[in-house]
Amino acid sequence: MSESPLSNTSFRRLFAAQICSLVGVGLLTVALSLAAYRIGGAAAGGQILGLLFALKMVAYVFCAPLAETALSAVPRKRAMVVLDLGRMLLLVPMALASQTWHIGILAFAFFVLAAGFTPLFQSAIPDILPKEATYTKALSWSRVAYTLEAVLSPVIAAALLNVISSETLFLAAALAFVGSVIALLITRFPAAAQPDSKGPFLRRAGRGLWIYRQTPRLRGLFLLNLSLSLAMAWVLVNTVVYAGVRLGDAEQYFPILMAFYGLGAMIGALAMPSILRVFSERSAIACGSLGFAAICAGFAVLTSPALPVLAAVWIGFGVTSSLVLTPGGLVVTRSAEQRDRASVFAAQFSLSHAGWLVAYPLAGWLASVLSLEMALLILAGTSAIVAVLAMWVWPAEDPLERPHAHPDLPDDHPHLSEIPAKGQRHIHVHAYHIDDLHPTWSGKSI
Repeated sequence: MSESPLSNTSFRRLFAAQICSLVGVGLLTVALSLAAYRIGGAAAGGQILGLLFALKMVAYVFCAPLAETALSAVPRKRAMVVLDLGRMLLLVPMALASQTWHIGILAFAFFVLAAGFTPLFQSAIPDILPKEATYTKALSWSRVAYTLEAVLSPVIAAALLNVISSETLFLAAALAFVGSVIALLITRFPAAAQPDSKGPFLRRAGRGLWIYRQTPRLRGLFLLNLSLSLAMAWVLVNTVVYAGVRLGDAEQYFPILMAFYGLGAMIGALAMPSILRVFSERSAIACGSLGFAAICAGFAVLTSPALPVLAAVWIGFGVTSSLVLTPGGLVVTRSAEQRDRASVFAAQFSLSHAGWLVAYPLAGWLASVLSLEMALLILAGTSAIVAVLAMWVWPAEDPLERPHAHPDLPDDHPHLSEIPAKGQRHIHVHAYHIDDLHPTWSGKSI
């Protein structure tokens, strides 16, 4: 029986920093929505909010690898504190913004800093918790925190708005980041392996993407994340529309449906350590992605489902989404050397949000030109096709340790001293990761 990650003081403090950060982001999301309505009114508020969320996706997709490389020479703790302080300080002028371009620039800067912070946070957890079983439990706790943030942040914001103005909500979000900074300052970070700081900046920025592209399991992970985003985008974009159009009361039923989704997501995340003791990450993620698509397809053909059926469907959405999203960090950690983890996490962060950048507008557009149910059926079918493709890209037989040869290395090369090799071709076996000495994937036994 593995120990709880919360028994580790460093993780406990880092987890507290994550919770504070998530609360801050959640309050910011509500504050941005209200600011967009305040600035644009009923006619343009939605367009402004759509622009802000598009800027968020652009920052996440294009800036994460660049930010990771720019910060690679800075100790992680210092970098994360500075990034949190930057996000906190940007929230103050947001409370005073009265023009679309003002809040657009400030929000984009905030999202750029978030694109730098999140991969650093994700890469620190496996260093703090090197035991795989404990790290897996930590991923579950992290996913539960994300889910609770999505469900509880609107509730917290609604409570605060009873005593403060919508503009002051930005300052409340800033206070949450103060808590994150304090938690980071008292967290003890283990020493991290230093990445290679030689070579052109853009080449180093693309290192994580290069490793990602060369590693079959990471390519499969990307496709499975894309598969989920294609179907899940309908849930996130169109649940409020479904509640209003099909159930007749968006304000009443939208929070109920999303609460059932959150409940399912927590169940899936908490069950993940037990699932991964029986099944591989590939099997769990694929079952989650295909299961999500199957639930979507089944729901799309139902006629006037009752509320208990809707509750079961949205709980199913939550459970299957957690099966996909929770183990991703474990797959990334297994696929990169310690010194390359931050750059590969940045690549994962960028590529996964690229999928959402496509899926969000697609889900909204299909629902507007077709029916809600037909849009969901099309997205479910596309999701299933992408998931099947992912299973072909990510081989079922995917051992971490692989035999391979280094015929070009001299006999006294340090790598051959660390892990003794045999024969003139220098054949040896170890955990295989793409790096400068292993630039291509070893797919066959030697």
